[in-house]
Amino acid sequence: MSRRTAVGREARGASVLRLAMPHGAGWAKAVAAGSLSALCAVALLAASGYLITRAAEHPPILYLTLVMVGVRAFALGRAVLRYVDRLAGHDASFRQLAVVRTEMYRRLASVAPAGLGRTGRGDLMTRLVTDTDRLQDLPIRVVGPLVSAVVAAVLSVVAVALVSVPAALVLVLALAVAALVGSVATTAIAERSERETAADRGRVADLVLDTVRTLDVFAAYGTLQGRLAHIARLDAAVTRAVRRRSAVESLVGALVGLVGGGAVIGVLAVAAPAVVSGALRGPLWALAVFVPLALFEVVGSVPLAVLTFRRVRAAADRVEEIVPTEVPAGIVAEPDEDADPAALVVDGPVTVAVRDLTVRWPGADRPAVDGVSFDLHPGEVVVLAGPSGAGKSTLVDALLRFVDHRGSYTLDGVEARTMHPDAVRARIGLIEQDPFVFDQSVRQNLLFARDTATDAELLAVLDRVGLGNWVGRRGGLDAPVGERGALVSGGQAHRLALARALLHAFPVLILDEPTADVDPDLGAAVLRDLVTTARAAGRTVVIVSHVPVAPDLVDRTLRMRDGRLLAG
Repeated sequence: MSRRTAVGREARGASVLRLAMPHGAGWAKAVAAGSLSALCAVALLAASGYLITRAAEHPPILYLTLVMVGVRAFALGRAVLRYVDRLAGHDASFRQLAVVRTEMYRRLASVAPAGLGRTGRGDLMTRLVTDTDRLQDLPIRVVGPLVSAVVAAVLSVVAVALVSVPAALVLVLALAVAALVGSVATTAIAERSERETAADRGRVADLVLDTVRTLDVFAAYGTLQGRLAHIARLDAAVTRAVRRRSAVESLVGALVGLVGGGAVIGVLAVAAPAVVSGALRGPLWALAVFVPLALFEVVGSVPLAVLTFRRVRAAADRVEEIVPTEVPAGIVAEPDEDADPAALVVDGPVTVAVRDLTVRWPGADRPAVDGVSFDLHPGEVVVLAGPSGAGKSTLVDALLRFVDHRGSYTLDGVEARTMHPDAVRARIGLIEQDPFVFDQSVRQNLLFARDTATDAELLAVLDRVGLGNWVGRRGGLDAPVGERGALVSGGQAHRLALARALLHAFPVLILDEPTADVDPDLGAAVLRDLVTTARAAGRTVVIVSHVPVAPDLVDRTLRMRDGRLLAG
């Protein structure tokens, strides 16, 4: 097994939160620097209080020299170590974020497209960008501050206990109250709002993306203002939730500050009798008083770290929903190993045989495709017809090995379940209802199918799909097609997709609703050109359509209803 495969499988078994945590020398240096910086901050204020009080007693200067050096060292150490903490911590976090992104896209590739369910494009982008970015807060705004606060608190309590045990007990009690007020209150108030806010952000992104993509439709039917108002209302709800969270942060910070002030007063009160009796010297008393004053500046980050953890966990949960650690049952997982290159080479036609094929989506009560049997012979054109919800798309997903199946599905007698998914998809190609056109030149859009093709081969295949003259008028193969094909029509996008498929030389082509987004008269001409070109190239063609197809183009029609093939 290759090292890449082993690392991939190890990462697949890790939860998103564990995957977001960096490790190694860089992260250890950040944690150590952060803890020492917090200790320097406490020691600086404590030493300053001791120095001022001791200086008031007018001792010989030599008695103050060591403390003065300590104050300068703690001041410099706090600044330098804080810089090292930020530099090393962010470096480790960003490096780990790159690992997280790589793993998220690898997991996404394992379940897409069938495993995405009803996740919208805007919501998907929000989860993969905004929510994934938020995972970097786990090490630098949660774990790092918590470790520094715990180390500073423990050593500060020990230092105060060496001066006055009652004062140390007061400090422990104040820290416990601060933890209770900060963590419990933050958890109770903020956890639910974090989950709702994250989900609402995804819905806003979905609505905005859908509105932008279909802006002309909303404007034509006079519903644009209502759509924009709906987006504004949902966005306002997100804004209110963010403001509530900010109010909670401010309130908790104020409460922790009050507890810190109470700790200072408590230490003053319990240690004062020892000072009066002479059992405790004044400078040491000042040191014990200044420690909680400085410590609660460090501990004040704990409630914010807890609140940040709630946000990070809500983001991790949303990412985990679309890129689960384990691929859901019924979804074909992409193997970590690449397919054998020889298996991707297809020389000649392919015969498809389907027997009693059944497909059930994860969590579904009944099969989406139930007991379907048919054959696809080389060179024939077959229409897969039926109303929406009949199971046509699910059957296509099964043929492309996006979803698993029961029964038998063979390619030239080889069971598809035993083949690498890429080997299956090298034999069966799909031209989607809305074929994706990259924001590149015509040449680059074609080279994605076969990067070794020459310009002469590209121009030849464009002629075969009826785009030769169009490309010539546009200035040749370097002509841009625009973002998502904005500079080409729906029919031209389908022809470009067919040109890619012909370059890739798929023996079997599936055309999914090829005339759905095209004017009916133009759609019939485009479909005739697509089928004629594919048939002339010796391809088997499956047309998925819920509208009639010209009889002279078709050899057979398979009709589906409720997941089954109808007789006749």
